[in-house]
Amino acid sequence: MKVGLLRAVGVATAVYGAAVTAVPALLARPSGLVDEDGRTERATRVSLRPLAWRDAVSGLALAVAPEGPALRTAAYVRIAADFGDAALLATLPGRDRKLAAVAVSVGWGALSVAGLLAGGRRREVMRRTAAGPLQA
Repeated sequence: MKVGLLRAVGVATAVYGAAVTAVPALLARPSGLVDEDGRTERATRVSLRPLAWRDAVSGLALAVAPEGPALRTAAYVRIAADFGDAALLATLPGRDRKLAAVAVSVGWGALSVAGLLAGGRRREVMRRTAAGPLQA
């Protein structure tokens, strides 16, 4: 597990989630969820805030969870959220917006997957080497 990568994803997600909670237009505009004048309607703002809050809290959990099962669980939550977002954002109107939104969501999820999968074997080899030849 690459703890540093998972922590970085967590911090970035927490900051972005907090920002979108405060200013939903940060997500609404690039997603095309605005009116003809570029304004985010009240119903859209209300709908986006819980998603942003989820990102803020799950990102914070990924940033501060103790290494081990808690960090792994926080990463699984982030991965599920990101890939779930990708599936939902695939329904956005407009091909370019849809592709961009899905790519961003899949990209963030892939970073968490990479953080979970990377580095585990090397650490185990290093741990066994440090323990000495007579210890398993």
